[in-house]
Amino acid sequence: MESTATPRLDGVPQDTVQSFTATRVAVQRTLDGFCARWLGDLAPLTAEAIRYALLGEGKRLRAILLLEAYRACGGTGNALDLAASVEVVHAYSLVHDDLPCMDDDDVRRGRPTVHRVYGVPVATAAGLAMVPLAARSAWYGAMQLGLSSTVAGDIVRDLMRASGGGGMIGGQLLDLEAEGRTMSLEDLERVHRLKTGALIMASVTVGARAAHAGEARIDALARYGASIGLAFQIADDVLDITATTDELGKTAGRDLDLHKSTYPALLGVDGAVERAVALVDDACAALQDEGLLTPTLEFLARYIVERRS
Repeated sequence: MESTATPRLDGVPQDTVQSFTATRVAVQRTLDGFCARWLGDLAPLTAEAIRYALLGEGKRLRAILLLEAYRACGGTGNALDLAASVEVVHAYSLVHDDLPCMDDDDVRRGRPTVHRVYGVPVATAAGLAMVPLAARSAWYGAMQLGLSSTVAGDIVRDLMRASGGGGMIGGQLLDLEAEGRTMSLEDLERVHRLKTGALIMASVTVGARAAHAGEARIDALARYGASIGLAFQIADDVLDITATTDELGKTAGRDLDLHKSTYPALLGVDGAVERAVALVDDACAALQDEGLLTPTLEFLARYIVERRS
């Protein structure tokens, strides 16, 4: 099963790790509240499938990144409802990624995938419903923080752009088209900057916007998010061949089964790890230049490449 145990990295202060764990618990509670607030108008089976997708064990990394970027930029309010919206988008992407017409996977977060439990039509409908629900949740979260309609609109725009054709969907299409052929490193990075990196980048820029950050700080966090987003995918590719299904909470070895180009295939495992570490260093440097490198943002960047799930 995907591990949600307290992560440990050498040299990381214990209070930073404890803060990460406490925030993850708070995000989980907020997702419970999201389901209670927004799912009542949906068909019962669709609502049940969304709850199943959302409330399973997860790292909640994107929500925590949003919250930490918000705090780093001076935000002092309760941004949990806003943070929940990025987890809803992420969960939608996993539901659709697992469908038979995509990666056709049977296990996610240590249990059967949504389409295996509820069937393909319900899983498809659940995923489609989660995108506008995420937009509503983001707007609601922005209003709860007292943000103007202009800033709230910018936040929803960032989130929807990251989930659409210029983000995750575009990256997924490129990924599917590339199955069975060897991609160049440049093309592979383009795919994953969209498919994986776009939402991680949006998580931190949304947090910055919610704190009324200036453009220089938003740009620095965007560079941080883009770099750790790509590092996250490289780490995933490495784990796909070095970790077990139990550790991952999803089927190990799927990239090989689907004949996908991966970073280890192009660079070797050691070369892929070196590339991921270099990206994390670049991410942290971008924040250091703007005085935004908090212990938690550095911890999250390094956790991305040192995790085991």
